[in-house]
Amino acid sequence: MSKLTNLKGRINYISSHARQENLYAVYDTTERKFWSELAKCNQEEFEKSGTGGKCIEARELIIALPESFVDYEPDMLLKLFVEHFKRNYEVECVGALHHNKRKTNYHIHLIFSERRLLKEPIEKVAPRNMFYDENGKRLRTKKEIMDEAGQVRKGCKIVPKGAVYERRIFTTKDSKFKNETFLNEVKCSFTELMNIYVKDKKEKLQVFDKSSPYLAMKKIGKNNPKAEQIESDNEVRKRWNQTVDRALVGGIAEEKIQGIKQTEIVDKAKSSIHKQGRQPQLFMAIVQLAIVALQILISQILKQIYQERDDTKRTLPPIISSGKTGDIQMVDDKKVREMEQPLPVPPVKPTLAEQYPNLSAIYRKLDNQNHAIYLKEQKLAEVKKELENTKGLFKGKRRKELQHDINELVPLVDTMKQQLSGIVQDYGYKNVKEFLEKYVAAQAAYGEYQSAVKAWKNSIERRKNPVSVLAKLERNKQKIKERDKKSKRTHSRSRDRDAR
Repeated sequence: MSKLTNLKGRINYISSHARQENLYAVYDTTERKFWSELAKCNQEEFEKSGTGGKCIEARELIIALPESFVDYEPDMLLKLFVEHFKRNYEVECVGALHHNKRKTNYHIHLIFSERRLLKEPIEKVAPRNMFYDENGKRLRTKKEIMDEAGQVRKGCKIVPKGAVYERRIFTTKDSKFKNETFLNEVKCSFTELMNIYVKDKKEKLQVFDKSSPYLAMKKIGKNNPKAEQIESDNEVRKRWNQTVDRALVGGIAEEKIQGIKQTEIVDKAKSSIHKQGRQPQLFMAIVQLAIVALQILISQILKQIYQERDDTKRTLPPIISSGKTGDIQMVDDKKVREMEQPLPVPPVKPTLAEQYPNLSAIYRKLDNQNHAIYLKEQKLAEVKKELENTKGLFKGKRRKELQHDINELVPLVDTMKQQLSGIVQDYGYKNVKEFLEKYVAAQAAYGEYQSAVKAWKNSIERRKNPVSVLAKLERNKQKIKERDKKSKRTHSRSRDRDAR
């Protein structure tokens, strides 16, 4: 989005076939006179405000389209996007559909007004004669605009009593267009619209979520003089994102990771820009330190998790009876009536519950890979520590061996981290966060389904076996009594034998 200081000139530039080599369509939601009046209104309001700089007459959005959209009718495509914006924000727009010279960038220029037309113009009538000097400043008396000859000075003016001295046809500027969230809102809106008309699923677009723990990757355009610098910056960002994936798989809360990102990257980057300006090298150093901080946290959490897995054995919890009388079902007329009713319908398995076994298998792959990375990192730390402690004239050979091991382990660990992020991408997920959100939802759905199946099986079992719990207890009591009688008889016989 950009601010326009020459509205009429810009509209003429984007809509002129003489000035645009690949112009396909132009669409305006109102008459061209509207834009002239809008520019005039903005200039007048700007002069009244007395602020410095240049007057902003309107704003412009440049919307990049998927290349497959060239198959659609240009006029209809442009109208779709322009009317979509007007319907959402209720302002007038003018748009033009272009290709760049190489025909590699299909895009729309969309200019929109920050003001709306009033239903009825607001006019101010002069209650008495009003006097203005050459600068438009209002004066109290006529003498103040007269020259020595008694004539009105050139550039001064008089508004007679009863005449209209001010006429407004526009509202004030809508402040929402200055808000930082507006552009992101528009991105999401247009992305959703594009995804409706994208033919190939691979072309579907996503808007980067700034509130996520990840860092956005920068796009490198063709013939960009800063391509090498951006590539290095992207490499550091990629390493941070891979570390975030590891943290999420390790069970670290997203809020905790977001907190590290905010304090270690966002806040420090803002402070650095404020003190020293924008320096990409400093930002890269900030991100690298943040990666170290997050890796330390991951190492601590994983060490605790894997120690608990090794030290404890999982056992099933004992089945505890509730002891409530409601659990005892008596065989009565009500029970008989229930048995005569049709059997309950088994619960339907939700789609998410069906997907859970496959998602669980993917999660096990992630967990195993994370464990393997942890073991290699521990090995790397041990080798580095040994190298630091290996000193002396006669230990050169051992130092070379240790350095060789380090040189092999470092790229191996980096490759394993890339593979961890690649596991979910192979299954069509953008990142680990997106996968885990679906996995947790599927796990909950699967648990609910299992509970429903268990309840259904219990109800079926009660229908098939209506013997009450009380009846079973009575039978058991009877068996105990019979056993006690037998034991008493045996005991009495043995005493008689001893007496004789």
